[in-house]
Amino acid sequence: MRSSLIRSRLRQNKPARIACMYYATTMMPAHAAKAGFDAIWLDSEHSTWERHELQRLIAMHHLANIDCIVRTGSRNATDLYHLLEDGATGLMIPLVNTAADAAALAQAVKFPPLGQRGLDGAGLDNNFYLDGTLTYPAAANADTFLIVQIETQEALANIDAIAGTPGIDGLFIGPGDLSLRLGCPLDWKNPKMVAAQATVAAAAAKHGVAWGRPSGTAEDIAELTRQGARLIAHGSDFGAVMRMLPAFAQAFNESPAS
Repeated sequence: MRSSLIRSRLRQNKPARIACMYYATTMMPAHAAKAGFDAIWLDSEHSTWERHELQRLIAMHHLANIDCIVRTGSRNATDLYHLLEDGATGLMIPLVNTAADAAALAQAVKFPPLGQRGLDGAGLDNNFYLDGTLTYPAAANADTFLIVQIETQEALANIDAIAGTPGIDGLFIGPGDLSLRLGCPLDWKNPKMVAAQATVAAAAAKHGVAWGRPSGTAEDIAELTRQGARLIAHGSDFGAVMRMLPAFAQAFNESPAS
């Protein structure tokens, strides 16, 4: 079983450095690993990923020795632990609003005694059964993780129970959905967003789970780390292209040849 870089960082009380991948970019795991990232989150909630694309990209993460987090909108137990069998290090589940939601997810993706995940052991995560299954369930529980997204007022109201649910490893604030539902701008200095973040941070600290959110600047990353955040996402393939192409076009515009 491959050891998780995020788990290692958390044991050292260091922030995990996470990038986001919207599209099936084969080269990105290797480049992200070389740049010093600990994980990439594949967004299959808002982007279209075919099953074999996911399997191929997860395998590329293993080759590069970087964690792969899959964000999926599925709540189907078999779909979820299939992703772990394919080698995903973690799952990120959007719009988790109650402790019952969190418990059902933990039951789906954790082996006993934490949950009721089905045992096979013939997937990439267990090296295709080459080492048997004697230590596999315990290793899987130790080196995979379940992150639930906090994106609604209902989730904030239930945050203590969600964070205290056995099998929940992390809380991740979804800023777009949360600000929309709080009726405020997507601005981390807005009082509603400040209060929401403090609520999540307090619950995570109380129950000993990691928390975090996307971040846009070095200054914000430093402040998040100071507040105890350990799951920090910064950068994406979408953002890179969005910033890169105007810069390249500007070079053409500034060239005498143009």
